[in-house]
Amino acid sequence: MTVRDEDLGGDALEVWIDQDLCTGDGICSQYAPDVFELDIDGLAYVRTTDGELLQETGATVLVPTIALRDVTDSVKECPGACIHVRRVSDGAEVLGPDAADD
Repeated sequence: MTVRDEDLGGDALEVWIDQDLCTGDGICSQYAPDVFELDIDGLAYVRTTDGELLQETGATVLVPTIALRDVTDSVKECPGACIHVRRVSDGAEVLGPDAADD
């Protein structure tokens, strides 16, 4: 599972977590602590760039370019397969359980 330039097309990416599938292992927050955080309920959520934890179902944040590799590693290692990364421009999932495999 690799993000290629042609997948991104220079577009902004957003990430969200399906808490129904989250196993609470915290791998995502270990790889990308600026993007993911475990809450008191034991589930992972996304964080805004100013650190606000978004607990609404389906809440998304933009993936900071500097964190793209860490977010990619989080998606690969997530035992719950609950992290979704998609292009903002067309909503196509480029990483995660619903991404097209090539």
